[in-house]
Amino acid sequence: MALYDKPLFIFEMANNHQGSVEHGKNIIKAMAEAVSDYRDAFDFAVKFQYRDLDTFIRPDYINRDDIKNVKRFKDTRLSQEEFLELKNTVSDSGMYTMCTGFDEKSVERISEQGYDVIKIASCSFNDWPLLEAVSKTGLPVIASTAGVPVEEIDKVVSFFEHRNISLTLMHCVAEYPTSNENLQMNQIDYLRDRYKGHIVGFSTHEDPSNMEPIKIAVAKNVRVFEKHVGLPTDTITLNLYSANPDQVKEWVKTAYETFKMCGLAGERHKSTEKEQSDLSALQRGVFAGKDIAEGTELQSDDVFFAFPCEKEQLLTRNMSKYSEITLKNPKKAGEPIYLSDIFVVNNQGYIAELVKKVMKILKKSNVTIPLDSKCEISHHYGVERFEEVGVTLIDCINREYCKKILVVLPGQKHPVHLHKEKEETFTILYGSLDINCDGIVSHMQRGQTMTVQRNVKHSFSSEEGCVFEEVSTTHYINDSFYDEHDEFVSPRKTKIYITAEMIENMDI
Repeated sequence: MALYDKPLFIFEMANNHQGSVEHGKNIIKAMAEAVSDYRDAFDFAVKFQYRDLDTFIRPDYINRDDIKNVKRFKDTRLSQEEFLELKNTVSDSGMYTMCTGFDEKSVERISEQGYDVIKIASCSFNDWPLLEAVSKTGLPVIASTAGVPVEEIDKVVSFFEHRNISLTLMHCVAEYPTSNENLQMNQIDYLRDRYKGHIVGFSTHEDPSNMEPIKIAVAKNVRVFEKHVGLPTDTITLNLYSANPDQVKEWVKTAYETFKMCGLAGERHKSTEKEQSDLSALQRGVFAGKDIAEGTELQSDDVFFAFPCEKEQLLTRNMSKYSEITLKNPKKAGEPIYLSDIFVVNNQGYIAELVKKVMKILKKSNVTIPLDSKCEISHHYGVERFEEVGVTLIDCINREYCKKILVVLPGQKHPVHLHKEKEETFTILYGSLDINCDGIVSHMQRGQTMTVQRNVKHSFSSEEGCVFEEVSTTHYINDSFYDEHDEFVSPRKTKIYITAEMIENMDI
């Protein structure tokens, strides 16, 4: 067995053995039988409590039977050999062995007897002499946090982290029994968020017939659970927070069913065939909006979308801006377009790599991207040739004046064009840029500025990569006139998403 490979359920025996080894063994066997149907799904542990009563109880109180806990501890005393017999019964039952030590001698015994896990009770959470002794055992530690201020939890977590000792924190409320309104189940999230890297479990003291808390704990992705357990007889009555075998069986069964309902955590679940079939029946299909010839790359004005769709039909969910969809078979207007009718090239992965290259230059340049900027890549001859011909455009503002930030990748060029309405001024912010204006080439470095008048043909390129600012009069969508326009693909721009935070977090 490996601790925490599966959800772990801890059965706290405490003093419910009533000072009888035989009764303690019966509790262990009853718990093992109660959970026998769930051994494949869960791991289980039985926990004892060790107190060296001769030193744990102050000398002048050793005979004070009027004090409830002094009398209870004395009346249920077991010898070291008797506890070891119980521990061996737990191991023989295929369950983990755990023990809470309330004093240094008890901690030493726990280590010597080879327990799997050592527990720290809430009342001992910041008992520093005890914690020092616990840390020296090297055992995995589970600690309950009932009533402990967060500042003290911080200190104890730091203590064990610096000693590289595994520490699991248990949310716990030390009211016996705990009412629903005092369970404070959201503390599980609080502890998990604050102490990242540490497992957070749930130690319960509610009425053992109450199955609602275990459902909530499982739904919060808790994987370590603890409950007081016992075995009633004609002469033994359990306290109000200890579960009998039938209640334990129901508790574990409820957890099992809740785990099944909650499903996969930490990653996206795989959709079932039925789910996909049911969804497809409600989605729109793609139909030919006109007669379309074989070999046509589909554009939005070639098709229309409508419900209901046909089986194996091209759906609107397939019409990504990153996908190039080409017809293998001609289609008449109104006919459904089937998956077997098309050839698809998906450029999403390639575009994601291009975006990384753009962000890499932006990070090196230390140029700040304004909030709410609109970004796109212009790929005149197709995405596959973007690193050769194209540019990245970041639109900052467009009113009576306009500002853009342009990114040119190393070795990239932008085709010859002119603007009839717009006059623009370029300022180099990073790298260098070669600008060709009416056949005159200027090599521009960082800090240099050039103005391009209306109706002046110009193009630009960069060997090392460049980031430059364009400040201009109002930009109009149809105001770029290219010499090679007839050879361009359509559409020739793809919107991308870049933020200052993404650039800041990027490794270069």
